[in-house]
Amino acid sequence: MKTGLKKRIDHAVGKAIHDWDMILENERILVGISGGKDSQAMLNLLFSLKKKAPVHFDILPVYIDAGFEGSFADTLKDYIETAYGELKIDYTDYGVIAHSDKNRENPCFLCSYLRRKRLFEIAKETGCQKIALGHNKDDIIETLFINIFYAGKIGTMKPKQSFFNGALDIIRPLSYVEKKDIALFGQRLNLPEFVNNCPSANMTKRSEIRSMLETLYKHNKHIKGNIFRAMSNVATEYLLDTKNDRYTKSTGLPEYPNR
Repeated sequence: MKTGLKKRIDHAVGKAIHDWDMILENERILVGISGGKDSQAMLNLLFSLKKKAPVHFDILPVYIDAGFEGSFADTLKDYIETAYGELKIDYTDYGVIAHSDKNRENPCFLCSYLRRKRLFEIAKETGCQKIALGHNKDDIIETLFINIFYAGKIGTMKPKQSFFNGALDIIRPLSYVEKKDIALFGQRLNLPEFVNNCPSANMTKRSEIRSMLETLYKHNKHIKGNIFRAMSNVATEYLLDTKNDRYTKSTGLPEYPNR
């Protein structure tokens, strides 16, 4: 592997972990594995970090099988356990439920919700204080636009989010790493391909947003970085806030108190 790519990724992962205090001494981290390149790359990077990090932490890879026909769970288990050690697989019917006739509106939302809920349960059962997910910089940007376009709100995934009054954190070590670098990293490591057998794969709102953003990025190489920085540089005084707005509807001029 070329040192330039590895150094760039290591720096980005290290900075995200440092900026957000993602990993503390003697923590056990549940690593969510999907079979995709992002989660595989994250697992590889966390195991590499474990060997040289100034703090001690343990890793538990977990895969939630959604119950679709043609599952690659056994093949994934063989690969992970040969390369890293134990992989816990939880067999469910969440994908089948989410794609049933009773839930035609948004199968991805329900499936994701059920899988996330089960990860929370497994983390508690296994004594894990953190759940590491493989979302990257592009995913965070895409989520911002999904929320704006389809939920009518401004918000995205954070590199670290606490739940249950701080009893459990979700961390995203790849938050500062671009998807293209992860793809190249996976190629250099010859990470195996596990084909997503979900019937909704590549037909999601995220795919539409990704296509739109890729078109913009081609026209201006600074757009991606600007969007990412904008999420931590919010000018709240220039956002609409009807509850505290002191401007009149008729004139648009500020209301001054009587003297």
